[in-house]
Amino acid sequence: MATTMNVAVNLQTSRAVASAGRRERRVTTRAAGPRDARSSTFMSRGAEGLKFHAQGHRVQHSRGASVTRCADEPDFDALTCVNDFPASEPLFSNDEEAIMAQLEQLRSENEKLAERLATVKEKTVTIQEMGTSESSPMGSMSSVRVTSDKVVETLEGVMAEAGESDSLGEMSRADELRQQWLHKEPVPKTDDPITVVLVSSEVAPWSKTGGLGDVAGALPASFAARGHRTMVIAPRYLNGTKNDALYEDVEYTGKNITVFLAGEDVTVGLYHLFKDGVDFVFIDHPSYHRDGGPYGNAYGAYGDNLFRFSLLSLVACEVPLQLELGGYNYGDKCVFMANDWHSSLVCVYVASKYRPYGVYKDARTVLCIHNMAHHGTEPSTVFPELSLPNEWYGCVEWVFPEHMRAHELDKGEAVNPLKGALVTCDRILTVSQGYAYEITTPEGGFGLDGLTRGRQHVLNGIVNGVDIDDWNPATDEFIPDHYWPGHMEGKAECKRQLQEELGLQQRPDVPLIGFIGRLDWQKGGDLIQDAVHNHGLLHQDLQLVMLGSGDPEFEDWMAYCESEHQDRFRGWRGFSVPVAHRIIAGCDIILMPSRFEPCGLNQLYAMRYGTVPVAHATGGLKDTIEDFNPYAHEMNGAGTGLTFSPFCEKAMMGSLNQALDTYRHHKDQWAGIQQRGMAQDFSWDRSASQYEQVFRWAMIDQAYA
Repeated sequence: MATTMNVAVNLQTSRAVASAGRRERRVTTRAAGPRDARSSTFMSRGAEGLKFHAQGHRVQHSRGASVTRCADEPDFDALTCVNDFPASEPLFSNDEEAIMAQLEQLRSENEKLAERLATVKEKTVTIQEMGTSESSPMGSMSSVRVTSDKVVETLEGVMAEAGESDSLGEMSRADELRQQWLHKEPVPKTDDPITVVLVSSEVAPWSKTGGLGDVAGALPASFAARGHRTMVIAPRYLNGTKNDALYEDVEYTGKNITVFLAGEDVTVGLYHLFKDGVDFVFIDHPSYHRDGGPYGNAYGAYGDNLFRFSLLSLVACEVPLQLELGGYNYGDKCVFMANDWHSSLVCVYVASKYRPYGVYKDARTVLCIHNMAHHGTEPSTVFPELSLPNEWYGCVEWVFPEHMRAHELDKGEAVNPLKGALVTCDRILTVSQGYAYEITTPEGGFGLDGLTRGRQHVLNGIVNGVDIDDWNPATDEFIPDHYWPGHMEGKAECKRQLQEELGLQQRPDVPLIGFIGRLDWQKGGDLIQDAVHNHGLLHQDLQLVMLGSGDPEFEDWMAYCESEHQDRFRGWRGFSVPVAHRIIAGCDIILMPSRFEPCGLNQLYAMRYGTVPVAHATGGLKDTIEDFNPYAHEMNGAGTGLTFSPFCEKAMMGSLNQALDTYRHHKDQWAGIQQRGMAQDFSWDRSASQYEQVFRWAMIDQAYA
């Protein structure tokens, strides 16, 4: 009985393992004497379960891709078969010369076929096999009995190659998906480069307290990759901790700059590092050398912050004019990108101290607002310390509403650096389109909404990007296992090891929810408290982990909650980058109940790692998360996460319960949310192209002030 097996063989690049077409290979040999013709088919794969028995002899059975030899030679006349082969037809010949002749012929044919396979990726091999209809996978060739060592070695090589083909095929598919995930499109170079000077109070990895540091550390490299000459100016913070070692590669330029500020000459040193095509310039001054963070310590904000960041802004205006890098300075035709109130006075200084004298008349200033809640206001009596012309007092003048004044005799007069930048900059940017709208409302403008509404024609929003090399589940050094779209097994292992690390039960079926952020009013931690105490969040079959620091009362609540719900809750005081990576990778859901969120980064990280965000529909969260709709696209679903509105615990629990129900009972829909989230493009290259467009608009327009 003859059957035909069609086998799809993946061609490995280094060798040909399949036939180019439908071919039948049969070696027929005749032994000397009056025996009937004995035939044998040399197959690249055989039937599993083939067994032979002879009188006084036994051939050992093997299911792997190996050949079993017999120690003794059986009597072929007495050979019988326990499978479907006819007993009257012997299977093998003892004539070694005939066998070797046929093998030589086959080897010659195979060499010709190998040449034809050079351009073939996948072919189907048809092999006619005697006496069986069983179709076995490549590599499970049954026991084959031969008498020649040379024949055995040849067949062992063929079967070893065949035995690896299935596993290699699976591996090559996973590797192909991984390569697709890691592939980056080449960044287009501009034919009209712009000189960009980004000024920031913090820049990762040297100094970072939030998203501003990430922007200042990653966005400039994308500018440089597009062909723009780019500089970043930031303070050189030294606080006697291990972070000081980050500045080891930063070299002193030998250049000092002196500016007049606070009624005296102030001299600073300039340090420089060229990295990723960007000139990082650090300003060195004793006011940046103290215990604590960039803005304050355990006792609160530093009392001289206005001086420290006025110095940063004024020196930043001098650096492009005085510091030579690569043989020449940046010059006065550039785009200044000032970030938040700390460097907002760059816009005021350019308009008041330089343009009236013909300097920076071709430069433009762009104010990027990362958080409108912080203005940098100080009493009006500090105005002389800013070294601004007297006639420019109205630019930075600010009067607090009556309900915000200290007493009845308090006139509420103050200096507001952010307000000064809003009325002098050439363009205004926020870190999301939603937040660009929110700062024009009384709720989101924090008293400056009238000014932002008046300048809406130059107001734009651009969503932040993420460092796709640092935040990549296929290469992340902080997570225990790697994964990528189409190969998500590693995420389950990340979850298991996170549960083990936190001392929680290692249950793959229980949903694991994470929260990462500051423990303060803005981040909405009070909604989580209400959900725990009033809506029985931790009475459900789930696990919750919170990472953050801030409000001491909230930190104490986390400790209390962990003691009361040891099997379901963990609170981690402080912040750890490796732990944040492991929470993002190991959790099923990231909870972000922020009251307002200019952009937000954790939801971007979560979607990239296949973790589903549940967030308040505000600012950048609303812009970046497409709300889940299970009925869209003919019931295939749409969306990358779940959002809720209004801001209350009932709305949050409604979206969270929907996410939990989908996770538990609709696995296919859950996988769709993960896949769509991981497919989003939140790279800095995308953001950089949008920033570039805004810079060009600014260069086209006349200077505003």
